[in-house]
Amino acid sequence: MVTQIRDIQLQAEVKHLVLGGARSGKSAFAESMLLDWQKKSGGRVVYIATSNHRNDAEMLKRVEHHKSYRPVDWETVEEPIYLAKALKSVCLDLSQKQMTHTESILDAPVAVIVDCLTLWMLNIIEADCRKQQTERLLQTLKHLRCPVVLVSNEVGLGVVPMGKLSREFVDEIGRLHQAIAAQVEAVTFVTAGLPMSLKSPSK
Repeated sequence: MVTQIRDIQLQAEVKHLVLGGARSGKSAFAESMLLDWQKKSGGRVVYIATSNHRNDAEMLKRVEHHKSYRPVDWETVEEPIYLAKALKSVCLDLSQKQMTHTESILDAPVAVIVDCLTLWMLNIIEADCRKQQTERLLQTLKHLRCPVVLVSNEVGLGVVPMGKLSREFVDEIGRLHQAIAAQVEAVTFVTAGLPMSLKSPSK
């Protein structure tokens, strides 16, 4: 049974993996959860973009397209490699501040969207630091105490790629999805703009 978007909501301290194919509507779905959360909480949304688009004109157009419909008050952090560090700087630093006397921070909860893990995996394979960075990400996710939505492409539904690098990418992103899905509280698969809940927080 397909779960409607309105029935899937982002909850406090919940980490949510959103999967889907290209142009499946996964990013729009993830952003809709964050918009709903922001309206209800009055909090901040930080958008961590993983695209390394500096030498890719076509990718730059895609990035600008995404930015064009993103809320103007969302903060953007561009981090193509050190994702765990970026998440720590947003979530863990905030948690430490919340334990101090900074009242304005207490009144401004934060949620994070990472878009996307697919491009991040390509970047860290190319930079030859995949094992180190994926281990750091998985460790960091265990300690985050703010809502986090991780967006990624499900690329393992087609034929096995012919090229060695392509096979490595499909294998490693698949392993990462499994590791994150086992760890987070919620997983949603989106196709044709319709979200299907694969895992939801325990009641």
